[in-house]
Amino acid sequence: MRALKSSAHASTGGFTLIELLIVVVIIGILAAIAIPKFATTKGAAYLSLMKGDLRNLATAQEAYSGDNGAYYGGAVPAAALVYSPSVGVTITVVEATASGWSATATSPQIPRTCAIFFGSAAPLAPATVEGRVACT
Repeated sequence: MRALKSSAHASTGGFTLIELLIVVVIIGILAAIAIPKFATTKGAAYLSLMKGDLRNLATAQEAYSGDNGAYYGGAVPAAALVYSPSVGVTITVVEATASGWSATATSPQIPRTCAIFFGSAAPLAPATVEGRVACT
């Protein structure tokens, strides 16, 4: 009869410590590249929200003026004005008369301000062209 041989060493599968460290370093490098890109994208998203909110305010102001003969000049949001800014955006109507208005948009998420003006209202920096939203 033949004697059965037992294997003295079993096959060991897996990764070495060096291989695992290399993978961790590569993931760290990719994260270091990606995280600032996401922060920039988030800032751009808030900037777009602020611009869009000022454009929507312009539409709401025209509707309010058509109904009341003057532009709305109070706090935003309000029951009198059918308009509500996006979450995280603060709209301030700086000036409102029967012939014009101006407003700014800010967000605590980014250190920028957007502005718009219409009609006889004094231009707010950085807005220099009537009806066009401009941001710092």
